[in-house]
Amino acid sequence: MSQNFFRARARWSGWETAFWLCWAVAFFVPGANLALLTQVLIWGLFALSLDLLLGYRGIPSLGHAAFFGIGAYTAGYLGKFGWTEPISGLMLAALMAGLVGLATGRIVRGLHGVGLLMVTLGLNLLLYDFVHRSTELTGGDDGLQGIAIAPVLGLFRFDMFGRTGYVYVLAVVFVLFLLVRALLQSAWGLALLGARDNARRMAMLGAPVAGDLTWAFGISAALAGVAGALLTQTTQFVAPEVLSFQRSADLLVVLVIGGAAMLYGGFAGALVFLVLRDLLAALNPVYWYFWIGLVLVLIVAFFRKGILPSLRAAWLRHGKGRALPAPEVVR
Repeated sequence: MSQNFFRARARWSGWETAFWLCWAVAFFVPGANLALLTQVLIWGLFALSLDLLLGYRGIPSLGHAAFFGIGAYTAGYLGKFGWTEPISGLMLAALMAGLVGLATGRIVRGLHGVGLLMVTLGLNLLLYDFVHRSTELTGGDDGLQGIAIAPVLGLFRFDMFGRTGYVYVLAVVFVLFLLVRALLQSAWGLALLGARDNARRMAMLGAPVAGDLTWAFGISAALAGVAGALLTQTTQFVAPEVLSFQRSADLLVVLVIGGAAMLYGGFAGALVFLVLRDLLAALNPVYWYFWIGLVLVLIVAFFRKGILPSLRAAWLRHGKGRALPAPEVVR
């Protein structure tokens, strides 16, 4: 493939620039709920990690919260036992989750269908049960106490209004997004798409399909680990809930709402899901998840591939030119 092809895929459009500018502007909006927006960014990164597997490689996972929780507890233990510098803590959390992801990818790369789902789900449930029962080690339901996080770069202390946390999370998410975007628009990213559509043909062409799957699992797990570490660092608290199956299920809901294989789908889904969750939980703290389920049914009925892919298709169908600037989705 020519260099011009890759340059064309890497070119930024006005939509992408506007998307990230909106996050920067939100910091200066009076009365903005920065704590909620920080959660949206963390969930968006978490969803992006799953999208790398599900959307771009076609590998489903029912236990992605395992990697999120590994990152969260790694950052928590570092902060509790004296390693309070946040950026290096993120790197160590990514390393721990990534190594577990590589091992998982090596195990599951010969599996398909139900067997693959059961392995990922089993890993999630095993870790959750271990953390939940090990009260002396993890605090159990009470969570890990005494986590301390130093100021970012030694200058910016995390404050109760969430301003430092928001800027910190936005910067980390943006840098990681740039890395994932460049990776997916490279030859390796195209190979992932090809293996998703026809792994046997890609193997016949000489592509290292099994090795790419292992690395995709490792990179996806590392991203999820960073998302978990960001949650721990900004809240200075971690509990077994970060490893629950409910979090894995919610992540799938987020990706279904936003749309897979769109890069920005996870962020759109996270925004819709978390805002609705806050609003509906305020209206009905007991049965709010029923209304989330109803919204999900409506989205699947009217936006069959998710919000962003459906809007993109409608934009193109009406002859408005190129729509959302995510990499082309090979179906």
